[in-house]
Amino acid sequence: MTEKEAINYWLKSSNEDLITAESLYETKRYLPCLFFCHLFLEKILKALFIAQKNSAPPYSHDLLKLSQEIGLKLEKDTAEDLREISRFNIAARYDDYKFSMYKKATKKFTTLYYQKAKEIYLWLQEKL
Repeated sequence: MTEKEAINYWLKSSNEDLITAESLYETKRYLPCLFFCHLFLEKILKALFIAQKNSAPPYSHDLLKLSQEIGLKLEKDTAEDLREISRFNIAARYDDYKFSMYKKATKKFTTLYYQKAKEIYLWLQEKL
């Protein structure tokens, strides 16, 4: 796979996950929505990593770490948001975290982080 093909792969997959997050949000499936918010950000970050570093992205789900490895200049609030959104990956995959996240993933909480994730996504698109 060429570098361009790899970037396009990650971008297409990221966009599909964004569409899935939108669908989950609209159907009030808040915890899976948050998980897909994490996924679409992780994948666009991996596309950006390839574009910036000309190498395969690391095997990491940590959005803040990926951003730092790319060399993105993050506002403090954005860094905090990425740290929080990274937790959604763990919460959706592991049952002991999942129970506590179901309580946390209210409409208000999900709306907040769904909007933040989309804003970060658009900002990252501008970097490509």
